[in-house]
Amino acid sequence: MPAVIRTPLAAIFVLSVLVFIHELGHYLAARWRGVHVEVFSIGFGKPIVTWHDRVGTEWRLCWLLLGGFVKPHGFEVAADASPEVRASWQPGRTFHDKPVGSRAIVIAAGPAFNFILAILLLTGVFAIAGRPVEVQKLSDVPPVVGEVSADSAASRAGLHPRDRIEALDGTAVASFDALQKQVLAHGGQSVTLRVLRDGQTMEVPAVLGGTQGAGRLGIAASLVSRTEHLSLPRAFVAGTAATWRITQGTAAGLWQMLTGRVAASEVGGPLRIAQMSGQFAAAGWVSLLTFMAILSVNLGLINLVPLPILDGGRLLFYAVEALLGRPIPRRIQEASFRAAFALIACLFLFVTVNDVTQLNLFGWLRGLAG
Repeated sequence: MPAVIRTPLAAIFVLSVLVFIHELGHYLAARWRGVHVEVFSIGFGKPIVTWHDRVGTEWRLCWLLLGGFVKPHGFEVAADASPEVRASWQPGRTFHDKPVGSRAIVIAAGPAFNFILAILLLTGVFAIAGRPVEVQKLSDVPPVVGEVSADSAASRAGLHPRDRIEALDGTAVASFDALQKQVLAHGGQSVTLRVLRDGQTMEVPAVLGGTQGAGRLGIAASLVSRTEHLSLPRAFVAGTAATWRITQGTAAGLWQMLTGRVAASEVGGPLRIAQMSGQFAAAGWVSLLTFMAILSVNLGLINLVPLPILDGGRLLFYAVEALLGRPIPRRIQEASFRAAFALIACLFLFVTVNDVTQLNLFGWLRGLAG
């Protein structure tokens, strides 16, 4: 599939799934806490299609697939609602009348579902495609040729990358470390290597370089990571651990951005995400699902940043309300929401311009005009 088609399709798929799961968390938590959900929208703008479920929620699929939202019934407080809206509220099913704990659960469920999605995606990848095994030491590396140095004993003997050296002078070698020790001990000597190449075993004579105790063959280990297939329970444990490591790395990256330790040019936005979605889709479903897991963690973590316009900001307000026993005054909430909205808008503009610059879209447009 051409990149010009693959990239937007992959981006729409990735963003739609992540947003749907995030909003599904809010929706299911609202239903659990007895809050009616009026609208569940994937995307913004004019709806492509709408329908109502049996509990009266309106579901929408809209043209601009760059986000989505869930609208709980009675999300606004009485002071912000018109008399007509207040008259339509269903007793016991409005968001603002629920205890602060229930409201916090509804808000926190969105980011929580992003972390859950990451765990499930990685669980599926590890169970079906396998988990990459990190090599910690040479004793764990198989005696497989990765590279052959020019004008070396290995090149003169005719060794090739991906050859597996099974024995040296009849002594079996089980790891690259064991091979290295044998080579060191036979420096300057003529030896016979038993090599497995393309499923066939052959005897290869070689004259090792160096001196005894400091022999040289002239090969590098093959560092191609191997994978191990896991049972579903083990894959789930591994997926949870991997999600935690991604979360730690993402949090560290966010802190480095906030403290100016990451260059501004490295901060990406929707266009960069779209580009990367196309690249990972081209690499296969394993790469795409892994990228989605990483992006899902990013989405969940960023939403927990305590800015009032984000889920984390609302959770901060609810924490203060729980401590004080009363909500934060409306004028303070409104002022903080306006400031946060302005900040997010500026950040979105910055990352979009950054994406356009980094992707050289200005140069591409100039080329078209020329």
